Amino acid sequence: MSRPRCIVGIRLNAALSIFGFLLLLVLQMPANAQTTGTIQGSVTDQTNSAVVGAQVQVQNTGTGISRMVVTDHAGSYSAPSLPPGIYRVVVTSPNFQTVTVDRITLNVSVTVPVNVQLGIASASQTVQVSSASMGIESTTMTVGQVIDPKAVQEFPLNGRHFTDLGPLIAGSVTAPQSGFLTAPLRGQGAASFDSAGGREDTVNFMINGINLNDMSQNQITFQPTINTVSEFKADNSTFSAEMGRNSGTIVQIATRSGTNTFHGEVFEFIRNSAVDARDFFNRAPGL
Repeated sequence: MSRPRCIVGIRLNAALSIFGFLLLLVLQMPANAQTTGTIQGSVTDQTNSAVVGAQVQVQNTGTGISRMVVTDHAGSYSAPSLPPGIYRVVVTSPNFQTVTVDRITLNVSVTVPVNVQLGIASASQTVQVSSASMGIESTTMTVGQVIDPKAVQEFPLNGRHFTDLGPLIAGSVTAPQSGFLTAPLRGQGAASFDSAGGREDTVNFMINGINLNDMSQNQITFQPTINTVSEFKADNSTFSAEMGRNSGTIVQIATRSGTNTFHGEVFEFIRNSAVDARDFFNRAPGL
């Protein structure tokens, strides 16, 4: 008599697992679109007049995924909700040259302006621009800093916790070892950092648009491993209207995504005394 109950239990567990997996996918789809960037700009001719109806193709060079937008009556275009990465912008319009702008670096929660000027083409001509210079971000009032993928993946970190990169952010300070949330725990790292004159429990951590803070002590609930973090941005002041949970720094974490190129990584921890250095007061015998 126990076999039917066992079969029913297995089927029920399988059904619950499938339902949970589908629910996770549904929740993840809108969340991924929040930790993104925007490429926008204007398209003009050689007389600085707006080019209306120009086709602007924005392509992620890592994944090959592209989006097509069209300039409006003012010659402006905008491609929002783009995952962080390297992009290429191709602008085409009848009777004009085709202009391609390569190697556009788009970071998390950043708006990159790419303005293009088209020349008159008597024949089919293509103008290649090597890269787009990223100057002062004039599209938003947010004051912040991006810790890019190179820093995240290549800086040596004892324990591989991304919060250890917090003191690199402008306005951050080295927290005391007796801090409320800044004292590192073995195997877990620090739960926060001090930035822009705010307390460590006023920092709001978000991963792919989802809140990571504990509701009682307002500390980060878990530290995503550095292997899964692509980059993160810390906004210290003048947040946009979409923010508002905390009064301190807003940290937006973007996880790593796949590309068309095969890649991977291997690491190992050495946790023995073979490579430990002696301090001044712990000298070797006989010295």
